[in-house]
Amino acid sequence: MVEKPNINELPPTECEVIQGSLPSCLDGAYIRNGPNPQYHPRGPYHLFDGDGMLHSLRISQGRATLCSRYVKTYKYTTERNMGFSVVPNFFSSFSSLPACLARGALYATRIIIGHYNPAKGTGLANTSLALFGNRLSALGESDLPYVVRLTSNGDIETLDRHDFDEKLLASMTAHPKVDPDSGEAFAFKYGLIRPFLTYFYFDANGNKLPDVPIMSMAHPSFLHDFAITKNYALFADIQIGIKPIKMIFRGGSPMILDPAKVPRVEIIPSRTCLGENGPYPLHDGESKNRPKDRVGNEATDLIKKSRLCSGVVKLDVSKGEFQECTVASRMYGPGCYGGEPFFVAKAPKNSQADVEEDDGYLLSYVHNENIGESRFLVMDAKSPNLDIVATVKLPQRVPYGFHGLFVKERELNKL
Repeated sequence: MVEKPNINELPPTECEVIQGSLPSCLDGAYIRNGPNPQYHPRGPYHLFDGDGMLHSLRISQGRATLCSRYVKTYKYTTERNMGFSVVPNFFSSFSSLPACLARGALYATRIIIGHYNPAKGTGLANTSLALFGNRLSALGESDLPYVVRLTSNGDIETLDRHDFDEKLLASMTAHPKVDPDSGEAFAFKYGLIRPFLTYFYFDANGNKLPDVPIMSMAHPSFLHDFAITKNYALFADIQIGIKPIKMIFRGGSPMILDPAKVPRVEIIPSRTCLGENGPYPLHDGESKNRPKDRVGNEATDLIKKSRLCSGVVKLDVSKGEFQECTVASRMYGPGCYGGEPFFVAKAPKNSQADVEEDDGYLLSYVHNENIGESRFLVMDAKSPNLDIVATVKLPQRVPYGFHGLFVKERELNKL
């Protein structure tokens, strides 16, 4: 299937609920990020190269309003003002040495004559969103976060490219982790020169603490994501490395597989600061200073199938290795595809003890390729068939994208 680029922005537009009703605990906004190139690609197009566009469904008292807006990055606004693409696409432009030389020379010329200043950002902000420190940010791991907000009528505004008082100078992961109890956020960045991995975190007010270089990582590694427990941060140093020279001279992806590399897990205290002892690496599965926090969750889990999927399944990961672990599923139907679903827990009636971990709703945009219609689905996550609770017909196609989140109404009011 070939993704169709160039979906126009959509101002806040009320949508029709064509099945069921929207639960009151969903008052707020489901926002999903994804790539949508501002200008139609004139050559090879890779999905990762599209400009970030946010698709927000604002829900209030059973009514839904859709808005689709580009993240107004420096790259996007510069190219919009000039009327054409300026920054070469990383994954699709540098596919061979001649292409690299030609596009690189043109880009350098535009920088020299003042058409573009890469110090102001080259990223797309097309991967995910994060909410911490009373800021909602659109993220892409090649640039700083872009702070956005939703207006009272459901529109999306880009506020600024945020450097946390000049304490974040280059980039950060598109997958920070937020401690729901403390409000702290944990993040990292990785690169091609030492230190290949740098860890940092933010306090509950969104203030960034000093960088912690992880010097035990000997070579550049593809570190798209990580995990945290109550007290530790874990990084998987896997067999996928980064060699952009290979992409330039041979074409293809800058990511390479190194079967001879021994995978490692780097473990550091999640609230470590520069100068403290650590990190605590695990080599080839052998424990050394192994913390006692549990990383896994031996309970029912809700899992996405893939970025572009024809349905969603619910797995009980406490089952044994050779036991059937699928406990619920829903297929979207012939020609219908969705993306990563998002789980929203029901509001407890009395206390947290009254709510089981799967008692809530799954949210997802789904597109019907046969009739060209997009819908928003709300599914009962606790039911054995993931029953549809509500279906909202959307006024235009929502392109297939990456990651999103749900922001409650009271949190939107703080932005």
